Amino acid sequence: LIDEQALADALRNGHLGGAATDVLSVEPPTAGNPLLANDIPRLIVTPHNAWGSREARQRIVGQLTENAQGYFSGKALRVVS
Repeated sequence: LIDEQALADALRNGHLGGAATDVLSVEPPTAGNPLLANDIPRLIVTPHNAWGSREARQRIVGQLTENAQGYFSGKALRVVS
């Protein structure tokens, strides 16, 4: 958990060398979010899309395959609820 205003201030005053995030406290973000100001150096903000990496897709396909094989062989499924 991050105090977004404190992070913005730390980047502005040089107390932090850099930061990156793909999650903001309010999504979709509001215009007043301190991390969306134009004067913050060394900050990368990306859409919340880490699931879209090649590695994540490979893992998802692997889990789907395991679940399908488990279902047809009567084994326990990998379930998240």
